[in-house]
Amino acid sequence: MTLPTDTENAETNSRPRRQKSPKKTARNVLIGFAAVVLIAGLIGGAYLYNLAQTFNSGTTKIESAFPDETTRPQKTEPANGATAPMNILVMGSDTRGSDEVDVDAATATDQRADTLMLVHIPADRKNVYAVSLMRDLWVNIPGKGESKINAALALGGVPLMVQTVESLFQQRIDHVAMVDFEGFKGLTDALGGVEVDVKIPFAPASGPMKGHYYAAGKHTLNGDEALAFVRERKSFSDGDYQRVRNQQAYMKAIIGKTIARETLTNPVTVSSMVSAVSPFVSVDKNFDAAAIGSLALGLKDIRVNDTVMFTLPTLGTGTSLDGQSIVVADTTAISEIAGALSKDQLGTYVTAHALEKGN
Repeated sequence: MTLPTDTENAETNSRPRRQKSPKKTARNVLIGFAAVVLIAGLIGGAYLYNLAQTFNSGTTKIESAFPDETTRPQKTEPANGATAPMNILVMGSDTRGSDEVDVDAATATDQRADTLMLVHIPADRKNVYAVSLMRDLWVNIPGKGESKINAALALGGVPLMVQTVESLFQQRIDHVAMVDFEGFKGLTDALGGVEVDVKIPFAPASGPMKGHYYAAGKHTLNGDEALAFVRERKSFSDGDYQRVRNQQAYMKAIIGKTIARETLTNPVTVSSMVSAVSPFVSVDKNFDAAAIGSLALGLKDIRVNDTVMFTLPTLGTGTSLDGQSIVVADTTAISEIAGALSKDQLGTYVTAHALEKGN
């Protein structure tokens, strides 16, 4: 066997190595990038599918959420495929100490809506407006006469409540959501607590947080503290008025933390939120995960300051002819808000009455 000479080695080492074509290198990079995107898409798709499944299977569907079509305001279709404004009726109920209720019942029940909000989303999706309706607001309940608005749920279930609010504002309700206060506890804990500015200090006189002092100022509340915060009314001189303000403050805090980047980019937190709140939510059968996802996409640029919450103006408290303590409706304010809603100009009403930060 003859070993190669240095000359032969030199020739061999000096032989130019075959270089990869720039086109082939670029192609390989693109294929690698495409593979990563594909894998991420599959993972993301599976994640979103699981979230949707969790929401759809966890929530209760209200099969008959709306009144007879002949009694409802006409549905207006946007021209040229444009996005339509949306009205969502949100009801908060408190089932502590009571049996499970049947949200599908269109007949008399023992339910009461402790919290009532008309959420209006304009066609341009640049704002979200939530109008709180006092639960003791004295209104006409179709077919039942005058009564407190929260009695509509007891007198005729969700359909009658929808019909009552539609009659009040002459506006069509597109979706319905009923949330049990107990869901606030799990949602708050899933977010790691929420910061709320306590305007009026108080200490609940009853319940699990009895004696816990809520000092004035900003506090990060855990689930139990948040639940007591949105429930309390007896500690305040104006009762339900302050409770509604506290609920609005809590909801705004929840919205702010939910849409924060650190929340939306954390799959564990998002999954925990959906799992925690779904069992305490009832929605109309068309307000499923797909519909909510589509709405969320349209609201992707919304920030907490774009959310306006205020209470429907009233004429204060009074007494009904049959001796009930009631909240007297301000028919002028109702008419003005109804007109603004019909033109999709609720923002103009809010600005004219300086309600950007509530009332």
